[in-house]
Amino acid sequence: MGRKVEVNQNGLCLIDSEIEGFLERTVTPIGTSAKADIPKRYLGRRVYIIITKEEGTHKE
Repeated sequence: MGRKVEVNQNGLCLIDSEIEGFLERTVTPIGTSAKADIPKRYLGRRVYIIITKEEGTHKE
């Protein structure tokens, strides 16, 4: 049985066959904004970022 992720507020619905994998990154500062580094192989791909309530650790 496949897993299914639903977010009703925005109508997002994903199933296992649509997901290549998950990445965990810590958002880091860049100028007056922020970024999360993602491997170059994902350029041009549609991505979803899930914001957690727990703070990550920023490594210099």
